[in-house]
Amino acid sequence: MRFRGPPVQNVSFPRVTRLVRAVGALCLVSGITFFYTHLVHVNSVTVALSFLLAVLGIATRWGLTEALAASVFGMLCFNYFFLPPIGTLTIADPQNWIALFAFVVTAVITSQLSASAKMQALESQHRQHEMERLYTLSRNLLLVDGREPLAQQVANQVAKVFDLPALGFFDRTTDRIHQAGPHDIPVEDTKLRDAALQGTVFHDSTSHTTIMPISLGGPPIGSLAFQGTMVSETALHAIANLTAITLERARAQQVATRAEAARQGEELKSIMLDALAHEFKTPLTPIKAAVTSMLSDGCTSPTHQQLLSIVDEETDRLNTMLTEAIQ
Repeated sequence: MRFRGPPVQNVSFPRVTRLVRAVGALCLVSGITFFYTHLVHVNSVTVALSFLLAVLGIATRWGLTEALAASVFGMLCFNYFFLPPIGTLTIADPQNWIALFAFVVTAVITSQLSASAKMQALESQHRQHEMERLYTLSRNLLLVDGREPLAQQVANQVAKVFDLPALGFFDRTTDRIHQAGPHDIPVEDTKLRDAALQGTVFHDSTSHTTIMPISLGGPPIGSLAFQGTMVSETALHAIANLTAITLERARAQQVATRAEAARQGEELKSIMLDALAHEFKTPLTPIKAAVTSMLSDGCTSPTHQQLLSIVDEETDRLNTMLTEAIQ
């Protein structure tokens, strides 16, 4: 059985964005070329430095791919417009070949260095962002309530905090699959169950789906399926551990609650039994006294004496039973 949570939107267009950035890089190089060919006339060294600064800025702002495209296009523009013979891609002076080669090598190296520094900074920011999301998730999981199934609340919180387009959560205890996000996980239910039963991680490159078991050192208690997520492998394991901790904590609380209820029930039963025993013993005392007095007087017939003896014996027996019950 599947249960769905509220939709979570997550839309990105990396290819379109990269294409737009590449076009922007080419436009920047074209702008520099137009500026130095039509507005300000300078020597080739100044032009080369301008191109290098532009490539460095592109690498810092956008990345290595865009910077390499700008480097190649800048090299062609530098050769065509600023190295004699002007207007051709051939070079007359051998020294200009050295200058062109130096420009290309410098542009590529600076692009790689700048892009590498940017990637490290982005990775650091991404890790920090993941840590913040994991903290938010752990805080939200501590505040779940009993208005809906706990497994569904966990799935909703994970999908919401990490902006996942699709998430599936198989709860092995209830044998139910809970869905969260705007889309369904494009994998069969049997794969979610197999991951939980076998304790293995499953990756589907076609649908960009990852299924991992949930456990806390013992047998898996379920499995989580993520689709289209940019979350790191470490963060995915952290999410699985937080989910397992939440479920185990809730179940431990339920066990403790039932145990406390049972203890209170036994205590109440004992109090009630003691009260009833004392209440029963109260009338036995005068009954015992009256029967004993009548037996000692000998004013009744032998038949009545026998009956009174029976009453006396049963009174003693009942008194003994009540005494044992309250001890």
